[in-house]
Amino acid sequence: MADKNQRGGLRFSTEVLETIAGIAASEVDGILSMSGGIVEGFAERLGRKNLTKGVTVELGETEVAVDLKVVVEYGRNVPEIYDQVVKNVERAITNMTGLKVVEVNMYVEGVGFPDENTLKEKDGDKEAPRVR
Repeated sequence: MADKNQRGGLRFSTEVLETIAGIAASEVDGILSMSGGIVEGFAERLGRKNLTKGVTVELGETEVAVDLKVVVEYGRNVPEIYDQVVKNVERAITNMTGLKVVEVNMYVEGVGFPDENTLKEKDGDKEAPRVR
């Protein structure tokens, strides 16, 4: 009888897990952006969207730990945002990969105001015409 572990298996790259975590965190209301370093900023200026920006993961055989660097909206309750980020990241990674998320750390690297255009898109408001 052959050992099941010797037939191969399903594995995920850290970049895939970083992408999943980054998208899940970005979906939380109050997260303005993921924070990255100089390289990520340069890539964005060249028009490349980096979905792993500000995300690092440590991957084991069945578990994963996630570190997120974020910019939050000014005036928001950051502990509540963190709780929602943890729920979203855990749910997304577990549902998509079956891996257990053992740790989610969120480092707030900035505070800012939402972009005016972003607010209009979220509220569904259309800008009034300037002239008639």
